[in-house]
Amino acid sequence: MQKMNFERSDFLPTTRKEMQLRGWEQADVILFSADAYVDHPSFGAAVIGRLLEAEGLRVAIVPQPDWHGDLRDFRRLGRPRLWFGVSPGAMDSMVNKYTAARRLRSEDAYSPDGRHDLRPEYPTIVYTHILKQLYPDTPVVLGGIEASMRRLAHYDYWQERLRPSILVDSRADAIIYGMGELPVVEMSQRLTDAIESGHPDLAYDPETGEAMMTSACFRDIICGRHPLPQTVTLHSSEDDIPLGIRPTDIRLHSFEQCLSEPRLHAENFHQIELQSNSWSAQRLVQQTGNFWVVVNPPYPPMTTEQLDHAFDLPYTRLPHPKYNGKRIPAYEMIRFSVNLHRGCFGGCAFCTISAHQGKFIVSRSKESILREVQAITQMPDFRGNLSDLGGPSANMYAMHGRNIRACQKCTRPSCIHPTICPNLNGDHRPLLDIYRSVDALPGIRKSFIGSGVRYDLLLHDWKDEALNTAARDYARELILRHVSGRLKVAPEHTSEHVLQLMRKPSFRLFHAFKRLFDQVNAEAHLHQQLIPYFISSHPGCRTEDMAELAIQTRLMDFHLEQVQDFTPTPMTTATTMYATGYDPDTMQPVFVARAPHEKQAQRMFFFWYKPEERRHIERELHAIRRQDLLLQLFSGTQPNTPRNTVNKFNNHNKNFKHK
Repeated sequence: MQKMNFERSDFLPTTRKEMQLRGWEQADVILFSADAYVDHPSFGAAVIGRLLEAEGLRVAIVPQPDWHGDLRDFRRLGRPRLWFGVSPGAMDSMVNKYTAARRLRSEDAYSPDGRHDLRPEYPTIVYTHILKQLYPDTPVVLGGIEASMRRLAHYDYWQERLRPSILVDSRADAIIYGMGELPVVEMSQRLTDAIESGHPDLAYDPETGEAMMTSACFRDIICGRHPLPQTVTLHSSEDDIPLGIRPTDIRLHSFEQCLSEPRLHAENFHQIELQSNSWSAQRLVQQTGNFWVVVNPPYPPMTTEQLDHAFDLPYTRLPHPKYNGKRIPAYEMIRFSVNLHRGCFGGCAFCTISAHQGKFIVSRSKESILREVQAITQMPDFRGNLSDLGGPSANMYAMHGRNIRACQKCTRPSCIHPTICPNLNGDHRPLLDIYRSVDALPGIRKSFIGSGVRYDLLLHDWKDEALNTAARDYARELILRHVSGRLKVAPEHTSEHVLQLMRKPSFRLFHAFKRLFDQVNAEAHLHQQLIPYFISSHPGCRTEDMAELAIQTRLMDFHLEQVQDFTPTPMTTATTMYATGYDPDTMQPVFVARAPHEKQAQRMFFFWYKPEERRHIERELHAIRRQDLLLQLFSGTQPNTPRNTVNKFNNHNKNFKHK
């Protein structure tokens, strides 16, 4: 059980004074983060810091340094013995800062009091430039989603252009991509061993004589005959690439070729995604000007024991005391939530989760989860309600392939699209056991599920009847015991061809799930709401698709509120479609709404029920000669809904009725 009366010395040091409280004159590793420092397992800098601390290293954090003026925040802790780490925080900095319309968001969720002025645009590049200016010979390693998703040539929506690997723009020494626990520990062990063995490229402090890592030594250790997995490095020539370009390497089209022919960027992305979803990936190589970017294959998925170790570290679960009296919005959202697993095998075209966390699910043990819940119950302001027992998708906990060897050979980006893989074991019983065990703990009144639920896993007809029974039990328990009045799900669209491009299930499944949701609520005399998420302007979506979405949701009596305009983010299938006009899976042309007026014309259909939008909608549908859709939307005429949609799942729903 964690103690709750914390002192500054219980947090990783953020100042010279806090280092001295621990008796340190120099840190081994200094992490720069564009987020406020919250010592919680949902915040990447805290996880990496605590992990390295457990390895015996002296780790300090500089949260949200001031990048203006005399740069004192970058000087205050001096030079680390091993390396600097740079991360933009838990979110891509540009997504965090701007909406899809490129307007400033109402607040920065990861800054105290939501302030916007505490992080620059592209902090990964800004911080690295400053560190290399002040400490040119100290290794700088990039981590977090901003660098991970920009590890190769990528489309930047905010600058509307193709950009090279972020290594080229930042001139950092390496990127650790994806979830960094395994590579960061091995990297630090290698660097520590090099110092202890007296590597010839080390530097020495002129005052203390203590050995320190240099960029030349770092490159020899990380990029030598045994390149560190899950890293990206930059090389000055083809001859400088470790072991040369091998027959097994995948040589991508160069950055310059992609600039001149966007179709080649789509071809590149197809290869990148295949390797990102492969258990045993191949090395990727891309030429950019006179440089060569090399992406080393990732580690295999973490084990449960390794993931437990990362979550069981001695976090205070609190913001650093420097923020006393200030509100950090993201922390307020997750302070009483528990993450059960990592990874997502959904493979949605617009999502970065599988590209960053991987498609293979890594689940925590029941014991580790219960330890964290018990720690939450001891927090002085906890009132008994957990806001979320979830993950990237709420109901993928402990799911995996029955035949792991088949998974190790598979490169499908999704295990559930276009159909659910017959090798997938979609057993909801382990998750039900977690819910029931958590709810039985003293101090827990209610545990809610705030993460998105994959209803296609609940409605699938599994060959094993035990799995069907477990899915029915899970759905009932979810609806009856774990909904805080509103259950959020993400059908994303109603159009079949748009959903295919999104890699999302048919909207017919949402109809079936809504009937199930309504039925269970009616039987229990509950008045809960189902809240669907939808996206406009996704590649492939046209005005008539949005009109049909408005018609479908009107007939289901929804006044939509959880909606968004598609935001292209680096290294997703949907962004590649947006940037190139091609579907990288098929290399077929795809319609893309790019102009602001096109995107706004699609978005307004979400709000068909607002009188001020009706005139604009009427004008738009007249312009494309779809008066039929206009009549269906505003006259109450029902569209042609496939009757088999209603009947297909009747037997499934009867199983719930007679449960």
